[in-house]
Amino acid sequence: MNNELDSARYISLATFKRNGTGVASAVWITGTGGAYAFTTGHVAWKTKRLHHNPAVEVRVCDFRGRVKPGASTYTGTGEVLASAEAITAVERALATKYGWQFGLTKVADRVKSMFGRQVKQDVVAIHLHVQTE
Repeated sequence: MNNELDSARYISLATFKRNGTGVASAVWITGTGGAYAFTTGHVAWKTKRLHHNPAVEVRVCDFRGRVKPGASTYTGTGEVLASAEAITAVERALATKYGWQFGLTKVADRVKSMFGRQVKQDVVAIHLHVQTE
């Protein structure tokens, strides 16, 4: 079943603090039919929150994370995967969907790291399982 998440360029991903407060981040997404994925750093706040609470809420948004009024909210769970196979598969799918833009982010991350402008993080894959019906 095709839904708006399947064709979304960006989603607003809400992960939850220990006190239950949701924190939203705009992320690129790949996947279909309720199974989606993206990559991020292993010490990113969203990664840390998912380790403590796998619950997520997802809404389609623009590249700045702005959600249109009345946008559908989808609930589900997120899972952090650190295996090289999982990361490679997600990065390959993101590169296919986003093309040169994805490649540019990888180059930018390397340059920032070379000049000490970014904390070195290992990449992890986040798999989302979302109710789309």
